[in-house]
Formats: sequence, structure tokens, C-alpha cells
Amino acid sequence: MLGVTQPAVSQHIASLEAQIGKSLFERHARGVRPTAVADDLAASLGTTLDSAEAALASLRARSADVTGIVHIAAPADYLAEAIAPRLPPLLAAGLELRLHTGGRGTLYAMLLEDRADLAITASLPDDPRLAFEPLGTERLIAVAAPALADRLARGADLGAALADIPHITYDLDRPLVRTWLIANDIGVPTRLPAVTVPDLRVVRALLCNAAGWSVLPNYMCEDHIRSGLLAEIVPPITTPESRFYLVWARSALRQPRIAFARDTLLAALMEPSGAALPAR
Repeated sequence: MLGVTQPAVSQHIASLEAQIGKSLFERHARGVRPTAVADDLAASLGTTLDSAEAALASLRARSADVTGIVHIAAPADYLAEAIAPRLPPLLAAGLELRLHTGGRGTLYAMLLEDRADLAITASLPDDPRLAFEPLGTERLIAVAAPALADRLARGADLGAALADIPHITYDLDRPLVRTWLIANDIGVPTRLPAVTVPDLRVVRALLCNAAGWSVLPNYMCEDHIRSGLLAEIVPPITTPESRFYLVWARSALRQPRIAFARDTLLAALMEPSGAALPAR
């Protein structure tokens, strides 16, 4: 993954062990195991080397001709609404782009299997081989067609009223709906979603045609609320938020084109304004 040969790794380890005068690994029939000294050294270094390498990669990206292909992966709806409008600077720099879509598991697998260089996720990566940068937050808004939203507003028990109306979700796990309901102390309906579809644009289209209710990120529904196609279901307690992250494999930044693409995307996505971006 690091692009270093096995003999080179052995040489580096031997040199480091000679400098500190202690063994870093215990050799066994099935491989090696780090010693307590190695664990202490790793803990003391922390992310220092990762930070240094990221800085060097960014410098190389600024000083070298940036050409080649960059693979970017994201949820389909976020890719269409927020990422695509901010890709022209990458094209103007001479890069070619290959865009991919998928859910959480697919996105992380693509990064670790070197099928994607950069990914945008709605969850915090926990694999140590991945690095990330927070992009911003999205507000999760419960919505329905105006007539349905009015009917829900007039009900005495919002939880019971929501359970009586079909709901439409990204998948059977209902992450956005579940987050909104829990934040507002409402039980998740035992009734399964009437429709599941892994593209929030399709969910939005169904909602506009009064097929039921759901929860959408603010950047997916605010224009539709303003135009009267959708109406917010007023939360009894709060409007929850979730965060997006730009994620990459740590070893990927050795490529100037990927470092350049990362820096350019971060700059574009962190702009303080822009209708397609989540609220900051």
C-alpha cells in the first residue's frame, strides 16, 4: 500500500533499530509482532509523519504539472447536488475525472481497494489507513407534501400521525428518519417503509407527489419548501444535524494529482456560501 518494497522496509527498520539501540519487532513463524518499544515510539509520533507527508504532497501538487485521472466517489444525490457544480476547477487544471456512487460500505471499500482516490462520506471513518477532513454539516428536515404536512400538524400525537402515513427512506435501516425521530423523542415506526431507494432525489420526487413523508438534508429540500412543493414537518424538539467528510487513503497523497484534487475540493466545498452545499 505504501509503494515500498519489502527489502527497503527491512532496511529502514534495521536502521531505526540501530539508532535507538532496541528491537522494534519480535520475529515469529507467522510474521512479526511489535515490541513495547515500538508501541511507545508509534504513540509518541502520533500523526506527525502523516501531517508532514500531507504538507509535502500539497507542495508537490503546487509545483508539478498536474495531469492524470482522479477517481471521486460519493452518495449519488450528494454528488449531483453538491460535488458536481464544484468540479470545473479540476478539469481546468488538466485532470480527468471518474465519478462513482455508493453507500457507506461501498465508499470505504473503494478507497481501501484503490478504486477511488477521494470519497465524500456521511460517517466518520474509523480505519487507521484512512485520513479525513470535515467538510460541514447538514440539517435533517422532516418533509411531506403541503397537504400531508398540514394533516400532521393538526394531529394531537405527531408520532402516531407519522406512523399512520407511509414513509419513504434511503434504505431499510432508515438512517435519516431514525436520527430525526430519536432527536425528537419519537419512536421509529414498526411499519416498514413504503418505498426504499438509494437516491434522495427519487425520495424527494415521491414526496412532492404526496406519496408519504421522509427526512431530507436541508440542501435537498429548502428550495422545494420555498416553492411550495414540500412543507416542513415542524419538529417538537429539535432539527438534528449530521456531518460530511472528505476521506482518502493515507498513501494516496504521494500522487501530486490526488493531493491537488483534495486541496481544490476542500477549498471549493468549504466556501461559506453556495446553494448546493450543506449549511456550515
